[in-house]
Amino acid sequence: MELLSAGRLNSYLVDINAQAEERIILLTEQMATREGVTERLKAQDQMLWVQRMNSIQNRAEEIVLNELVYC
Repeated sequence: MELLSAGRLNSYLVDINAQAEERIILLTEQMATREGVTERLKAQDQMLWVQRMNSIQNRAEEIVLNELVYC
């Protein structure tokens, strides 16, 4: 309520959103590297690559939501 009444709510939410997007990208890259999801896999088996990247993306989003939003 303080942020809303001070007119700073929108800028705060924009900042949190930017932080979340950056963190998701970083986590996705790290997890993909650790799990061997590479461009080579993408060229060899596109469906497997998509499945694994979707899984990684979903896990990264869940981590970030728990860290930044639901806290």
